[in-house]
Amino acid sequence: MGLREDYIFWSMLKELTVRYGYRMVTLTEKHEEIWLENSSGEGYPIIRLMRVDLDWSNWLKRDVERTALNGEQIRKQLIRRPLKMLNIYVTSFAPVDDYEYLITSPAINNKTTVHTYIMDTSQYEDKSRELEHLLDKQFLFKIPDAEGMEEGQIAYLKQTALSASVQRTKEEQQLFSAGKPFFTYVFIVLQVAIFLLMELKGGSTNSATLIEFGAKYNPLILQGEWWRFFTPIIIHIGFLHLLMNTLSLYFLGAEVERIYGRMRFLILYLFAGFAGVLASFLTNSNLSAGASGAIFGCFGALLYFGIAHPKLFFRTMGMNVIILILFNLGFGFSVEGIDNAGHIGGLIGGFLAAGIVHLPKSKKPVRQFVFAIATASLTYWLLQMGYSSVALDGNDNETARLAQKYLDEDKEEKAEDLLKQYIAKRPDAPYSFFMLGNLESSRGNLESAENYYLQSISLNPNFPASHFNLALVYMDTGQSDKAGPHAKKAAQLSPDEYRYQKLLDEMRQRGVGSF
Repeated sequence: MGLREDYIFWSMLKELTVRYGYRMVTLTEKHEEIWLENSSGEGYPIIRLMRVDLDWSNWLKRDVERTALNGEQIRKQLIRRPLKMLNIYVTSFAPVDDYEYLITSPAINNKTTVHTYIMDTSQYEDKSRELEHLLDKQFLFKIPDAEGMEEGQIAYLKQTALSASVQRTKEEQQLFSAGKPFFTYVFIVLQVAIFLLMELKGGSTNSATLIEFGAKYNPLILQGEWWRFFTPIIIHIGFLHLLMNTLSLYFLGAEVERIYGRMRFLILYLFAGFAGVLASFLTNSNLSAGASGAIFGCFGALLYFGIAHPKLFFRTMGMNVIILILFNLGFGFSVEGIDNAGHIGGLIGGFLAAGIVHLPKSKKPVRQFVFAIATASLTYWLLQMGYSSVALDGNDNETARLAQKYLDEDKEEKAEDLLKQYIAKRPDAPYSFFMLGNLESSRGNLESAENYYLQSISLNPNFPASHFNLALVYMDTGQSDKAGPHAKKAAQLSPDEYRYQKLLDEMRQRGVGSF
């Protein structure tokens, strides 16, 4: 092969990589075939450079077909839609037989279209101008005279071109190694430790224990316990819930922390967790907890990475990330009991937080400022909406349990406020009315207790505890005729409850009550 052709080949590669930002995709062992990707996405996204001295068109035909096949494989890897690529041969002479049909009509393989160009160096001036027009790029190198051309010059060109590609590859690799995971493991230790403590204190599936440890519970958030927007991140409901989230955090969180670094990861993980709880707070009243929202925030951070480096994202992990997001959201919508609002909130929160902190060693002050203002405004608006319009709409049974917890702690006023605020917004609450009846009964306000028990029974006629307590109130107020039917109803609804049967038997023995 001639020095002139080698010089042109490596000079073109140097121009494309150093000046125009192409990166090397593949390189053959002998360096005669190089595939390049255009990181800007303009013109020809893929260029294949081939240093070969052509002779017959039949070899050229087979090689073009092979190039189209390889181009289609690369297209699939890069998640492109239709791909237009340019196939350039640097050769001393064009084929000796008919070959024009191979370059006038592009080769097509599925969604990949290959345009072929023969850089015939025997007509270099004209061919160079044609190629510059085709690429819409100017080549500034000059070819020295044959007498002044040395192998050392070509070796230098080759080294420069390859070094540029290697350097770009190193820069890309550095994007995935901004920091070693630290806070990922901190959160894993925290959530495991909290889970063990909860198991010792009454069980991680016990509502009272979950509330005590800081699970998301709307009534308490509305009463000022704002920290419940954050504490659910390290609380889990049951061992399987803990196991799944811990594994997800170990693999996904560690990768995100490597990309963003420790402090950026801490910020986006906490904000994503907060955003997940906020979304759950706004959309449902269920008692909830878990790191899922924060973990989905890691997905959101990876999506932002895809915005910042789309080519690299889709070339490495992009499709896997998108598939995992869609699968998990789909699973959440199809399975009852999963707080998908928290997942979506965390996903959005992670994306927004990543936009604020951006990526290490790369500042985008205008973009970061816009993200910060938009995020702050959205958060403020959602919190205002939540605190002004979200009802004290926790589950009625859970509200009653929480009220009982307050009573056990001698916090009568707190229990009463909770129950009254709840029924003011949700009057269809038999358990809350029942608890208010108990509270009034303990204070000796039997008439008020009677009204609350009657309200409870009207909402749930098959609530045995309300019938039983109402019967006791009627007995204490001398209305035994009214007490009988309720004592009988309680015993019928819960025949195994000793207290109910005992009261009914005593009333019958004493001959009081109307049955």
